[in-house]
Amino acid sequence: MVPALFFFVSLVNVVLGLIAQHDFAGAERAVRAYRAQAGATPELAAALSWLARGALDANRYDQAESYAAETRKLALDLLRTRKLDGDPWLPTALGGSIEVHALALAARGERPEAIAFLRQQLGLFGATSLGERIRKNINLLTLEGKPAPPLEENDWLGPRPVSLAALRGHPVLLFFWAHWCPDCKAEAPVLAALKNTYGPKGLVLVGPTRLYGYAAGGEEAAPATEKQYIEQVRHRYYAALADMPAPLSAANFLTYGASTTPTLILLDRAGVVRWYHPGAASEPELSARIQAILRE
Repeated sequence: MVPALFFFVSLVNVVLGLIAQHDFAGAERAVRAYRAQAGATPELAAALSWLARGALDANRYDQAESYAAETRKLALDLLRTRKLDGDPWLPTALGGSIEVHALALAARGERPEAIAFLRQQLGLFGATSLGERIRKNINLLTLEGKPAPPLEENDWLGPRPVSLAALRGHPVLLFFWAHWCPDCKAEAPVLAALKNTYGPKGLVLVGPTRLYGYAAGGEEAAPATEKQYIEQVRHRYYAALADMPAPLSAANFLTYGASTTPTLILLDRAGVVRWYHPGAASEPELSARIQAILRE
């Protein structure tokens, strides 16, 4: 049975709720019923992309790719009459379809094909809001074991940052965060504990962030105003990390594919990426990874 409520609330929320209950059949019924009633809309494409993601997470690769292909076709059709970043749903839809197809290929052992596909998509959509997300997936498949790209450091909060090259000899933990991100704030005590434990043993924390064009309550803000607001957030929620330099640059987020905040990246003493992790992480997991590097 399709929830009747979905005509009055977000289809995406209905689909996410059903996927959380592992009711994939119910989620698909909701999508098909919505399409029969409302037609091909950007929200329909976004809901389909979440079906694709749910199937991928359940290791149903054929089903995931089928949903991703349907999402992509629908999104590209819709883009004939609108701009990608002018719609609240289309970046989610198209970005999800690209991500699911690439990760399904990689899960099947077709990593070179996945990387080639992602690089093709980066060429097509790198100048849009999808650039960071596509780069994230390229980095997930390629960055570990390679030297960390340099950070842009022309602007910053807190202590003046030094280059990653100048930090060779130290393990470095990069913490990409955003002023609006609750998961980033929740990660701050974890990082503070790690700094207290491993800072004396050489660990260095660097916390890149960026401007998003708005401040408190989502109110539009000029760069100087937003920077001042981020400084307030830093003092309020990251006081225990006050000595962590925070390079301020959107270019760093694109280079490192930090479309997910937080994104955590651990470098060894030689400046090589040993761990690339979009999302939060627990203190035991991070501690184990740092200890492994310190033992080398």
